[in-house]
Amino acid sequence: MNFTTPVELPKKVFDITHESRIILAGSCFAGNIGSRLKERKFNIDVNPFGVLYNPLSIATMLKRVANDERFTISSPELFEHNGLWHSILHHSDFSRGRKDELLECLNKRVERAHNIAKECDAIFITFGTAYTYIMNNTGTVAGNCHKLPGKMFTRRLLSIKEIVSELSEVINLYKSLNEKIKFIFTVSPIRHLRDGAHDNQKSKSTLLLAIDEIMQTFPDNTFYFPAYEIVLDELRDYRYYADDMVHPSNMAIEYIWESFGKCYLSDRTIAVCNDIEEIIRGLNHRPFDATSEGYKCFVNNLLNKISSIKERHPHLDLEKEIKQCNTLLNK
Repeated sequence: MNFTTPVELPKKVFDITHESRIILAGSCFAGNIGSRLKERKFNIDVNPFGVLYNPLSIATMLKRVANDERFTISSPELFEHNGLWHSILHHSDFSRGRKDELLECLNKRVERAHNIAKECDAIFITFGTAYTYIMNNTGTVAGNCHKLPGKMFTRRLLSIKEIVSELSEVINLYKSLNEKIKFIFTVSPIRHLRDGAHDNQKSKSTLLLAIDEIMQTFPDNTFYFPAYEIVLDELRDYRYYADDMVHPSNMAIEYIWESFGKCYLSDRTIAVCNDIEEIIRGLNHRPFDATSEGYKCFVNNLLNKISSIKERHPHLDLEKEIKQCNTLLNK
């Protein structure tokens, strides 16, 4: 007896490897996948402007990153509010107490992301909502409203045409850097219930239709990963949600990560991931006595395993794990 309706995963048409250069952008769901890729030593940059939800803000970020467009002391996107300096294009994680500190933070992230973008192999984009908040005095689409008064913004549902137009510019820009670049689109399964149940459905439907049109326009470079469908259909049960009944639980995210691996990771790449996961589990192990000879032997075995991985895959950055092992041995 079946208690679920499995979602058919897309056929594997290309592989993401540890040599691939990847950018992940969009909602916190992109961050969830990105954290797993980062932990497993993929060459990635996650959300260079912080968590973003709407397609126009994501497109603006990707264009600025590709063009290495830095911020200056006179950039109109920067403003002071409630004792902090913010960027209307960025998440509040970037906000700082001084303007020069904010500028340094923003430009370091642009530089880091640009270094991957100029030779990027794949961009993973997760749309959260098709609703935007537009600043009335400048017409700028806000990546984050930073608790500014609501009267300063106009809330609007983007059209399919607007989304397709903006993302087409992004795709063409990155294709000029790498003709074979892949864009993997998904829609966040997180419901924006502050929009209301009906408006949330309108928003998600707009995003899905826009992605479909983009994929018809760029059939060789664009792909869709059904995270939205997996959570809402295959995992149709509140045990797969966090306590807020909106965000997916860790179990659901892990299930989606495994599905992602089936679509885009080769058996060889998964094997490397398994080796790295074994190292991580070992380093997370908490012994009864960290000074015992038995534990020292355990850590030395971890070091030998790291050396073996490095020998087979010299491009992997495992310096953090090596340092952690040495610290444990010197206690």
